Amino acid sequence: MQAVRFHEFGGPEVLRYEQADQPVAAQGEVLIRVAGSAFNPADAGIRGGTLPFPVTLPHVPGYDVSGTIEAVGEGVTTWAVGDAVVGFLPMGADGSAAEFVVAPADVLAKAPSSIDLADAAALPSVALTAWQALFDLAELTSGQRLLITGAGGAVGGYAIQLAKRAGAYVIATASPRSHDSVAAAGADEVIDHTSSTVLDSVAEQVDVLLNLAPISPEDFTALVPLVRDGGIVVATTAWMTTPGDDTRGVRTAGVFVQADANELTQLVSLVDSGELTVDVAQRVSLSDLPSIHAKAADGDVHGKVVAVPDAF
Repeated sequence: MQAVRFHEFGGPEVLRYEQADQPVAAQGEVLIRVAGSAFNPADAGIRGGTLPFPVTLPHVPGYDVSGTIEAVGEGVTTWAVGDAVVGFLPMGADGSAAEFVVAPADVLAKAPSSIDLADAAALPSVALTAWQALFDLAELTSGQRLLITGAGGAVGGYAIQLAKRAGAYVIATASPRSHDSVAAAGADEVIDHTSSTVLDSVAEQVDVLLNLAPISPEDFTALVPLVRDGGIVVATTAWMTTPGDDTRGVRTAGVFVQADANELTQLVSLVDSGELTVDVAQRVSLSDLPSIHAKAADGDVHGKVVAVPDAF
């Protein structure tokens, strides 16, 4: 099979599009013929060796996948050959930037039927991150106020949609480039953080602050007074401590997204019912994925990119 791999850690230049052995499904696993492999910023961190996921070299990146079951391993009864699936793959294992990938059977969900199968790869990890941040950690409920900083990315888009569906009032910060997409996702207020401060723009305290932005620890801490007594600050920024306020009962939580087939199944159902939109900015051939890594390193990737196996 053809795959994108790196044989050493480093910049985008270490990626190679090359021939690799097709994997075999072991007990409890399935073999997937890849339809789509989503690019995520964490792929660059794994490639560069800066994220703490132990990988065996050479390594195939890509932990979001959509495709069809090609073969099932021993003991797998939940899936059959030909089933269309999506999944969030183990981040230390060989990934989906290939024509075939093996996956634990229990991390997969039936793929959405209302969108193209390749585009469904844009759903798993980012939508699960939003779901787990809002509902597993923040326990967001109808009528609550939510502030999302850095809402212009993929996680932010899903978080806005899910929070609005849950009945929350959503305030989102975004750059001018992302303003329209954030508004289209359903945000009640959009703050342009390049022209005004969040502190000056939020008139009433919020129940939940969800930070998705690479802001400084000082700037993050300065936002905590916007959270009401007894509220919660949730963050995906694992490289720094999430600030709270013990004196006012403002709790903290960090998001470390987990594969959860039940939650992913619920997200797929929302896609098929039209309540959740999967936004794919660009599709590229698998052989072009190294160039996407290079563009991302230069800050030139905006929106979700899905790589599809080359047609021969």
